[in-house]
Amino acid sequence: MSGQVVAGGHGEGSRANQLNNPTDVIVDNESLIICDYDNRQLVRWPRQGGTSGEMIISNIDCSRLTMDDQRFLYISDYKKHVVRRWQVGENRWTVVAGGNGQGSRFDQLNWPMYIFVDQDHSVYVSDFDNDRVMKWVEGAKVGIVVAGGRGKGNALVQLNGPRGVVVDQLGTVYVADEENHRIMRWLKEATEGSVLVGGNGKGDQANQLHYPNGLSFDRHGNLYVADSFNHRVQKFQLLSP
Repeated sequence: MSGQVVAGGHGEGSRANQLNNPTDVIVDNESLIICDYDNRQLVRWPRQGGTSGEMIISNIDCSRLTMDDQRFLYISDYKKHVVRRWQVGENRWTVVAGGNGQGSRFDQLNWPMYIFVDQDHSVYVSDFDNDRVMKWVEGAKVGIVVAGGRGKGNALVQLNGPRGVVVDQLGTVYVADEENHRIMRWLKEATEGSVLVGGNGKGDQANQLHYPNGLSFDRHGNLYVADSFNHRVQKFQLLSP
């Protein structure tokens, strides 16, 4: 199966028909919204037949994107240590997590990466340099630690470089614990997590991971892991906790 170039493809650069290290993409109706990372902008490309993109947000160090069921776009800005919500087609921002400088207080973030938004519009953020996952209820001024937050390490109460995060309908948090080469599961209000996948050292065996990043579930409850340094995506059929 061959891919089709739908955005960029004209080499690294900052022209309207180029991208520079794109890190994430959202499909929104008839357009693609792309984190154009090294150009420090968010761009929109037509889904079909587009020859160039349109800059819609500039001066942003965009790490990851997600979108909720009302078409609000959520963007993590890792250098400003903030997650913002933006209505597509408007120019108004709302800070939904962080925004109070770099730090480890409950109203701060330190290199926010992946984002997940649940059905109540609570925002979950992998707070990378704080080695924790934070939950920000809609409208809240401070966040709640839902995974990690006990310093960098490999104990069951700790994380080491959290990346991808997803949350199920029961409030269970699944997080890619990148530098521990494992996927952790934290039940709602749990004080420690459990190792779901990996945790057997970095490697390329079926029970190992090597710097896992993104996570996703399908409708059957199977977990897919972007196993970065093994250059593969692994699928895991999970048992109930």
